[in-house]
Amino acid sequence: MDIGMYTYSDFRDKLLMTILQPNTGHHVQAHGAGFIEVSGTYYMIGEDKTNGSAFQNINCYSSTNLVEWKFENALLSRTASGDLGPDRVVERPKVIYNDKTSTYVMYLHIDDSGYGEAKVGVATSSSVCGDYQYRGSFNPLGQQSRDIGLFKDDDGSGYLLTEDRPNGLRIVKLSADFLNTTANTYLWSDHFESPAVLKKDGYYFMFGSHLSGWNPNDNVYSYAKSLSGPWSSWTTFADVGSNTYWSQTNYILPFGESAIYMGDRWQPSNLMRSTYIWLPLDISGSKVTLKNRSSWVPNVKEKKWSDSPASTQIEADNATLSGGAKTVSCSGCSGGQAVGWVGGPSGGRLTFSGIQSNGNQQATVRIAYANGDETERYANVVVNGKAQKLVFLPTGGGQSAGDSSLNCELVAGSGNAIVIEGLDGAYGPDVDLVSIPEN
Repeated sequence: MDIGMYTYSDFRDKLLMTILQPNTGHHVQAHGAGFIEVSGTYYMIGEDKTNGSAFQNINCYSSTNLVEWKFENALLSRTASGDLGPDRVVERPKVIYNDKTSTYVMYLHIDDSGYGEAKVGVATSSSVCGDYQYRGSFNPLGQQSRDIGLFKDDDGSGYLLTEDRPNGLRIVKLSADFLNTTANTYLWSDHFESPAVLKKDGYYFMFGSHLSGWNPNDNVYSYAKSLSGPWSSWTTFADVGSNTYWSQTNYILPFGESAIYMGDRWQPSNLMRSTYIWLPLDISGSKVTLKNRSSWVPNVKEKKWSDSPASTQIEADNATLSGGAKTVSCSGCSGGQAVGWVGGPSGGRLTFSGIQSNGNQQATVRIAYANGDETERYANVVVNGKAQKLVFLPTGGGQSAGDSSLNCELVAGSGNAIVIEGLDGAYGPDVDLVSIPEN
């Protein structure tokens, strides 16, 4: 089963993380992502940061419920030389469909390691998650281009959203086949990056981030009745001072009467551990607000969302410990301690028994943990006899806590059991607690 959950936890160290687990058994590598819906299936297309900042792959994942994600394909991969060669910058892939040519068109930020080229690259495919043909790069309208986005309007026309460092943020119209740029639609002299456009109830909304490198800031939006303006002044949409809940805009996904904010949580010291935050936007006329929620539930069929049910938290040191598992200190964990030595040669194990469920249900169970390594750790998590491989990203220094999650089947009553054990003789994470939804 492909497992995942969107959750925004309180900041114990501003690194508590949403972790999406694909069928590969690894953390989803789709940073700076774009999203596209095709026949009821959502596709997430983003950067693979497994080995750092240099280009590796553009990955594609699919989901029908916005919770469980499946790895489909690497759409573009590193080549021996050229734009996609070693030590190259290939960022923020976005894909839109061209109705006239029946082609999926991808735009990317293409650059050298010093960010001196500032170009866009173009690739095409006949299927959304198929292999893409790279068609080359250029400076749109002869201008610099760094962070980019794409927008397809209701009339089928396409637009490139591009950060032109000397001049400002641009909206540029694409050619009929989407393979080139034709004219400047609007230029802000303001300097913002990570652009994303949403159209809702007669308004266009442009979202963007201030220029602060990898560090997050209070992202902003502007609105207009036409892409050519006039546009409103820029306004913060999340809580002021929250740094957009420690994230940067990567995409705004239309969702029924509202939309979903999708942001990156960059970790520049170890980019592979960068994570994501997805939260529902509240849109009323021309006003947009984003509120922090501990968790929420998307209903894709009805294009609605709801708050998550109440949950019961069970501390790891209240589980039955065996095979060498023992309590360890963890300043960032609940109560200042966790259970470590899970897995390894002694086969450390935690067993949570007597878990109550109000009914037979598919549930998202969260596991709070610490992992002081620079790489992922893994555990075998067995829920009512069914095992899943779960990945746990580095949390930094070993004393910080993150959370990972899995989807599983619970049965009515108190007969549910969860076992967390090592995998292939390696050590798993230090386990802080498990959180079980009541419904």
